[in-house]
Amino acid sequence: MSTKQDVVVIGGGISGLSAAKLLVESGLSVVVLEARDRVGGRTFTIRNKQVKYVDVGGAYVGPTQNRILRLAKEMGVQTYKVHIADRLIHHVKGKSYLFQGAFPPVWNPLAYLDYNNLWRTIDEMGKEIPIEAPWEAPHAAEWDRMTMKDFIDRICWTSAARKFATLFVNINVTSEPHQVSALWFLWYTKLCGGTTRMFSTTNGGQERKFVGGAGQISERMMELLEGRVKLQRPVIRIEQSGDSVVVETLNHELYEAKFLICAIPPGLTTKIHFNPELPALRNQLIQRLPMGSVIKCMVYYKEAFWRKMGYSGSMIIEDEEAPIGITLDDTKPDGSVPAIMGFILTRKASALTHLSTEERKKRLCQLYAKVMGTEKALHPVHYEEKNWCEEQYSGGCYTAYFPPGIMTQFGRAIRQPVGRIYFAGTETATQWSGYMEGAVQAGERAAREVLCSMGKISEKDVWMPEPESVDVPALPITTTFWERNLPSVQGLLKLFEISVFFTSAAAVGLHVYRKGFLVRS
Repeated sequence: MSTKQDVVVIGGGISGLSAAKLLVESGLSVVVLEARDRVGGRTFTIRNKQVKYVDVGGAYVGPTQNRILRLAKEMGVQTYKVHIADRLIHHVKGKSYLFQGAFPPVWNPLAYLDYNNLWRTIDEMGKEIPIEAPWEAPHAAEWDRMTMKDFIDRICWTSAARKFATLFVNINVTSEPHQVSALWFLWYTKLCGGTTRMFSTTNGGQERKFVGGAGQISERMMELLEGRVKLQRPVIRIEQSGDSVVVETLNHELYEAKFLICAIPPGLTTKIHFNPELPALRNQLIQRLPMGSVIKCMVYYKEAFWRKMGYSGSMIIEDEEAPIGITLDDTKPDGSVPAIMGFILTRKASALTHLSTEERKKRLCQLYAKVMGTEKALHPVHYEEKNWCEEQYSGGCYTAYFPPGIMTQFGRAIRQPVGRIYFAGTETATQWSGYMEGAVQAGERAAREVLCSMGKISEKDVWMPEPESVDVPALPITTTFWERNLPSVQGLLKLFEISVFFTSAAAVGLHVYRKGFLVRS
């Protein structure tokens, strides 16, 4: 039996480590148990001579993600801006169109009204949803019964808007619109600051990356924790009795503590035997939260030829046969190691998982050559990829999603402590859930819940607001008068119907009057 700790933390990702760090700084004894042979969880920085370093997991950070920015700064990790100075490419129906800004422009007036109404409706509906308790939204039951596919079919009239809305869901939550609850997706988008903040590079969630890789944040926290992090310790059993929790690992080590913080994806707790058993709602919830599907791919080239062509390296690709949905320039901040990062998303990740690495690389290069219109894309010098679908200690990426009906029935159990067990992990966050920012918020909140239970802080100090980052300030997301007030396609058609009705009525009235059926008084 190990010596008794104040707290055992399960999971050595950003969430578990930020919980442990806060607890150690508060004077508690802590041990962190991590199943893998590395820390970082869903962040993972690979280092080799071809790439220097590359994030094959979570990488992007931006304004309003103030906790992860503060933590990175504390760990001595700097950020740099993703290259977006040149034109972006929107590839649809086999053709490439150049644009600048967050979203591709739309030239068809009906499609424009449709797109505008889609983003406006998602953001407006989000305003009704309480971030700490989405299941208490006024229309929670109705929206939770609806999939995002139902929502898209109801809101969008044009096929262009429907297809782009599908890709929007694929990119942001690595799952299909028919798989996810509309309530959950609307809540998730609200937590990320709305559709524009979530999807944007400049002034949005993808604005920056970390110099040297995101993995350094976890690695440096591990160093700071000085031997308190135990790797290759998958937890198989948790036993609560009286005033203690006993944790057993796969290699039959026992760890005893007063409290436990579980900072792993909800579904992975099904691998752990609990005594006493978990409460019904918690037990049912963890059976019902699947992980998204994604393969992250980096193609390296001798030179950043796309920049010479006036392209940023950012492509939004809608064609169904294309393996990749979205790309970003992944060149190092000093201009070295030119690369394009692309995501193979959701259904395509499942469809292409059986291919060899070489075959996937070939398909990506052929796609990039077609989209950018250059043979240079066919000649990479190196390739890296990470298929998160095969990771047994993640189960997928970026995050767990809520299928329809789950949030209103079981969602309230997501953060509820079970005796001496508290829950962290990005899925339990109320800001930027699914992101590194959400992981830090959740870890620190769970740590403060433990401190509160020990009488070291008051309940009002559990949910601490975070001051804005001085280095990465957020600009407001603004909308124009027309974006706020233009009708939807449905609204336009109603106006048209009314106008046709009055025009027809006036014509009939004039005809009747001319024929003398109406007599002037």
